[in-house]
Amino acid sequence: MKNVKPRPLDGVTVISLEHAIAAPFCTRQLADMGARVIKVERPGVGDFARKYDERTHGMASHFVWTNRSKESLTLDLKHEQAGPILEELLGQADVLVQNLAPGAAARMGLSFEVLHKKFPRLIVCDISGYGEGGPYETKKAYDLLIQSESGFISVTGSEDSPAKAGCSIADIAAGSYAYSSILNALLLRHQTGLGSHLDVSMLESMVEWMSFPLYYAIDGQKPPPRAGAAHATIYPYGPFPVGDGSNVMLGLQNEREWQVFCDKVLGQSDLATNPQYDSNPKRVANREHLRGLIVAAFSKMTIDQVVQALEDAQIANARVNEMKDVWSHPQLAARGRWTQVESPVGALPALLPPATNNQFDARMDPIPGIGQHTLAILKQLGVSDEVVATLRADKAI
Repeated sequence: MKNVKPRPLDGVTVISLEHAIAAPFCTRQLADMGARVIKVERPGVGDFARKYDERTHGMASHFVWTNRSKESLTLDLKHEQAGPILEELLGQADVLVQNLAPGAAARMGLSFEVLHKKFPRLIVCDISGYGEGGPYETKKAYDLLIQSESGFISVTGSEDSPAKAGCSIADIAAGSYAYSSILNALLLRHQTGLGSHLDVSMLESMVEWMSFPLYYAIDGQKPPPRAGAAHATIYPYGPFPVGDGSNVMLGLQNEREWQVFCDKVLGQSDLATNPQYDSNPKRVANREHLRGLIVAAFSKMTIDQVVQALEDAQIANARVNEMKDVWSHPQLAARGRWTQVESPVGALPALLPPATNNQFDARMDPIPGIGQHTLAILKQLGVSDEVVATLRADKAI
């Protein structure tokens, strides 16, 4: 039976001129909460993220992740008939989200200043690499480049080799801030009656996330050392090999836990008061020797035995899971966090949005094919059959 409980963004319409990840991730979250999201795509090609790979039953993994519950409208924005159609859409919309190339939206007459005069209640969210103004305003930006520019890569990886994150964290950061900023703008509009201009920078989103290493290195001090999967400034906090070839992730946060760990897990209670290890700074300074002691103890146990010993001692721990392990994670299964969404290639598994609300169910509607909703949307706008035929003949839809 279909969910009939109202969702917080029911009745909100979002037009998105989006590609890749940051803007689509933002608008997918709006769609999860009930918003109608009309995704404007290039005719015949669509969002270029559709072709990143074919790993998800023939569809691209990034696209599947960020585009459920949307309507796809193919429209060549350079066609002479596109402007009136887009303007009609914006006149009925609450939010415009765009992450086109720097300056592209403004050149099409879609700057906030122009749109605000026509549609004073419209919220305009511009997502870009470096934000409006400044010497980097027109510089091209992709996730990996922003990871580098923000300093993230400089503190990630091993001592000998810096590394990027294994997922698109700069896009995710910007998309998340865009999403929350749009929610704020909708609340503000309820008070003022006016739409806002939101300028979301991938660089600033990532630099916000870099605040710990920035403050750690303030006034020219040395930044946190690259420590692989281990914590750079707390020890023992990171991965350790186990006798059966597995790895376990430890997380010790304070001296009480260190004492319990030595006593109940390692069986070496005197290690806790050893002057080489009796404070976190000393453990960090002597981490290599201490690591050898921990590895030697764990070498006699299986992963299940190590995890059980850590659990009994109430020491934070985790298994070092691979993707196949996450798909079958017992906690996600027990909490019913997996559902299915339809797509052009059939039903696909999908994780429910992380924050649950007992008053409504998140929207989990299909991933659209390229232009799947074009004719229906044009019909809703009252576009004549003649104009539709012209647009089709000109390959503008």
